[in-house]
Amino acid sequence: MGAGRPGWRETLLPGVLAVAQILLWAPRVPGVLPAASTVIAFAALSCRRLAPAWAFGGTLLVAVLVAGALVGPVWGVGTVGGALVGPVAGADADAGAGLGVVGGAVVGSVAVLVALHSLAVRRTAGLAAAGGLCAVLVVIAVALAAGASARTVAGLALQAAGLAAVVWVMGRSRRRGRARRAAAAAYRARSSSVPRLAAGTERARLMAELHDVAAHRLTGIVVSAAAATRLPDPGLAVEAARHAAEAGRQAVAELDRLAEASEPMTLEDIDALVSEHGNLDYRRTSAAAPPQVAELDHRRTTVDVPPQVADLAYRVVREALTNAMRHAAGASRVRIDALPGELAVTVTDSGGTPAAADLGTGNGLAGLRSAVRSAGGSLRAGPKDGGWEVRAVLPVPPQEAPYGLTAGRGAGWRGSSALDGALVILAIALSLGANLLPGDDLDPFASTGAGVLLAVLFGLHALPLWWRRNASRRSLVVALATLMAWLGLDIAGWPGPPLSDAFLWCWWVELALVYAIGACRAGARDWLAPAAVAGCGGLALVSGDGITGDRPAAWLVLAAALALPAWAAWASGRFVAARRRRRGTALARERDLLERDAARAATAERRRILDGLRRTARRHAQGVVDGADAANLEVVLAEARAGLSALRELLAQAREREVSDDPPPTVDGIAALAARRGGAARYVGARRPLSPDAEATAYEVARELLTEGTAVTVTFLDGGVMVSGRSPTGPVVRRRLRALADAADGTLTIADDGAAQVWLPEGFLS
Repeated sequence: MGAGRPGWRETLLPGVLAVAQILLWAPRVPGVLPAASTVIAFAALSCRRLAPAWAFGGTLLVAVLVAGALVGPVWGVGTVGGALVGPVAGADADAGAGLGVVGGAVVGSVAVLVALHSLAVRRTAGLAAAGGLCAVLVVIAVALAAGASARTVAGLALQAAGLAAVVWVMGRSRRRGRARRAAAAAYRARSSSVPRLAAGTERARLMAELHDVAAHRLTGIVVSAAAATRLPDPGLAVEAARHAAEAGRQAVAELDRLAEASEPMTLEDIDALVSEHGNLDYRRTSAAAPPQVAELDHRRTTVDVPPQVADLAYRVVREALTNAMRHAAGASRVRIDALPGELAVTVTDSGGTPAAADLGTGNGLAGLRSAVRSAGGSLRAGPKDGGWEVRAVLPVPPQEAPYGLTAGRGAGWRGSSALDGALVILAIALSLGANLLPGDDLDPFASTGAGVLLAVLFGLHALPLWWRRNASRRSLVVALATLMAWLGLDIAGWPGPPLSDAFLWCWWVELALVYAIGACRAGARDWLAPAAVAGCGGLALVSGDGITGDRPAAWLVLAAALALPAWAAWASGRFVAARRRRRGTALARERDLLERDAARAATAERRRILDGLRRTARRHAQGVVDGADAANLEVVLAEARAGLSALRELLAQAREREVSDDPPPTVDGIAALAARRGGAARYVGARRPLSPDAEATAYEVARELLTEGTAVTVTFLDGGVMVSGRSPTGPVVRRRLRALADAADGTLTIADDGAAQVWLPEGFLS
């Protein structure tokens, strides 16, 4: 969009309108205006897909010129168009006006509506709504220039607003449908990579558990066994063997539990972990030397954080304590401090002699830093005061979703409810607007009271369209009750138009409500709705003065005639509802199949890794237990070192199996995308299945927000999904974000500090 040349498809409709204009208007109106307006309209409409805003502006210009030409010669009002074309020489004013109206309808009204529709399809809702407002203002300006009365101006404005609203909604519906189909196609095109993502996620989880759990136990065994074999202290050897047996059994049990989803750790588990390390006293340089590690200086200033934060804090402490055992004389201080909206975890050691060389897997801090960054936090590890310090700052999200439904306020006028609002405007425009225009019949606004009452009746009859989705039965009751109240006014002899005449141009409202009952409800007695419409409509028509003779018989005939379109509307609604259910069932089946494929891929990857563990690390951990039971510290030390080497090899193999292609466009794929860009993805709220188009749209929004080192948050709410993050400063990216949100009937909010929130409402997701 916005580049290239119009193709023959784009010029087909403008060509038809240009030919119609030339045939209907140009032969009877001399001057340059017919040719000029035709050329401008053709050029503008040909570019409606490439430059819809400019195309709409061009058609508005044509409408102004044509209207000015009509106003000038007929009413004698000087306008741009009148000055350009001059008087219509040699032509009767009435004939010129009539032909001018036809030509103006072709070049002006139709061209403007086509351009407005294209603007609503290809640009945001706000810009298209502003275009519709401009079209209404042009109608008002032309009517005022023609010297029309305020009442006529109001009638024309209402009718123009009704047409503009309907065209705007049609364009918005097409824009939404195109966006949904494109997103669903992107999702299905990459759906084959979803199982690979699930396998990779499971592999990453198992590798993190392997490193954090098994390596931690085996490192402690190596430290204690190395110290005991180095020193001639029988008591120390016995204690080291006891510790090795206990830690080895725990390592075997933890390796066996890898296939199960473990519960997240708590802050109390951190206390127990620190206490366990503080009681280790095997780090001696000589038999007479005191232990180098006594009780750790441990302090915790918070008692409650979300489970995912406590679990990550536990991982930080465990990794830092393990590294302190490997590379120093053990940790000396552990601090867990509550900060505003954050949790700070600090582990410090005082340096010292490593217990044994080559104990690390080489992947601990890197994996931990990635996990902390994925949670939106930061990790720093480096020397301090002759020792080493590891400090992680973890964000603490609120226990509940931080956004309410008010976050999506303003999106409703873009969504499906916009159609209901447009129908209300159209109903009022076709009824009240038509009665405001002057005519040959009895003027319903000759009396102020009758005019106000007529406006109230039209409004009460139209407003139920606004609630037709959520309260379709009650909306139909209100509309029919309004008709019956109108019938009572006719019987009482009020001076307004009779119901029989008004019903002919506004009973499509009842058909729309009957359709809504069929589409949105599935009650056993909903078939009574078309019968009620036919019966009340028959009463409305039979009450007119044109009915003579047997009125009950006429009512039966008229009700039977009205029953056909009423039943057709109800059946159409039922058909659409059934098709929607079939589509929902197909989407659910497709999602279930994909989830089963992903689960099978994750299970296969888990089995592959566990098979490797049973052949390597678990076998060595069991060897540690056997050696400790036999009080053979040499065997214990050798098996523990072999287990650590096996873990390093498994981790290296896992890195080699990492998938290099792009993540699938899903909500889960956002986390993989963030990891590749060095960013973070966080999920808040209760996860629930989304449709393919919603998954792909949320992914596209996150891809625009994610830059190097940034973070995004996906928040699941009752009314939809919020994707938030730091908005890039470039205008191109912001335009793409706005277009994505707008096509999904959502909103984009960018705060002064650059924080962006993209709201995707549930209506688009389902």
